Amino acid sequence: SAKETLAQQLNNPELDSVSLIIVHCSSAEVKFFAEAGLKRNIPVINANLPNEGGTSGNPFFVVINPTLRTQCEGIYKYIQKYYSLDPIVVFRRKGQLEDRIKTYFEDFTKNTVAVPLKFKYVELTDSFTVNQLKEHLDTTEQTLCIAGSLDENFGKRLVQQLAALKKQKYLATVMGMPTWDGMPFNKPEYKGIEIIYSTPFYNARIDKVSTSIVASFNKTMFARPSDMVFRGYEVTWRYVKLLLLYGKDIASNLTNKQVKLFTDFDIQPVLSKQNMTLDYFENKKLYFLKWQDGIIKGVY
Repeated sequence: SAKETLAQQLNNPELDSVSLIIVHCSSAEVKFFAEAGLKRNIPVINANLPNEGGTSGNPFFVVINPTLRTQCEGIYKYIQKYYSLDPIVVFRRKGQLEDRIKTYFEDFTKNTVAVPLKFKYVELTDSFTVNQLKEHLDTTEQTLCIAGSLDENFGKRLVQQLAALKKQKYLATVMGMPTWDGMPFNKPEYKGIEIIYSTPFYNARIDKVSTSIVASFNKTMFARPSDMVFRGYEVTWRYVKLLLLYGKDIASNLTNKQVKLFTDFDIQPVLSKQNMTLDYFENKKLYFLKWQDGIIKGVY
């Protein structure tokens, strides 16, 4: 609106008749939507932001894109399952988000009921060289290299240099961050190295609905639909379907798994550590994609 602020719009009496709010919002906006949903008992579905915006005590708020903590927990459990016996090196750069990632991994190591992982942390500058990586790798033993940063340029440089070292017979697999979804791993500089990263929204685009959306975009816009098109379509389809099924009782069915379109959602309650009460709901489902030479080798 050109005339009203977001806060003013969310206070309008017209919202009294609203049963569901789906948002694609910024970090500054998420709190407005969450508070409006709580005030009026309207479910608010945060479709894009991997952030709860400080929300607490709100049974009407759902985070669809998992938070960084949830992503790191999923990565930790995946490594425990498939790479627990390998040497594990976390290559990181200096920064607040990088420190948060390290703190999360350290928390999971302290609290896991399974065998804790042993991480070796190596801090690099943005201009790091192949030789700085080489001293932490081996030609006789596979090393799992984790990109402990969300910075895409850091990730690209890490994969390129590990791929170069693979040609020198150094054995390595690289585990990336969720920001890697959409990186161009079909380029020649990434050839040879096995790349793994997590995403909550894997869609092979081979089902009937996906191919129909692609065809529609090609016909009307002469363009390929982005991942966000499919996510928006899916989130809307799923929650409107639940609204039609359960009406005013939709707030009691936010975790319902009976409707699915492209991907699996695992909506779970997030509890306050202080008093174990419900803070909000979050999607905990992660897919792990394994790439090599520009081709997806597996989805887990």
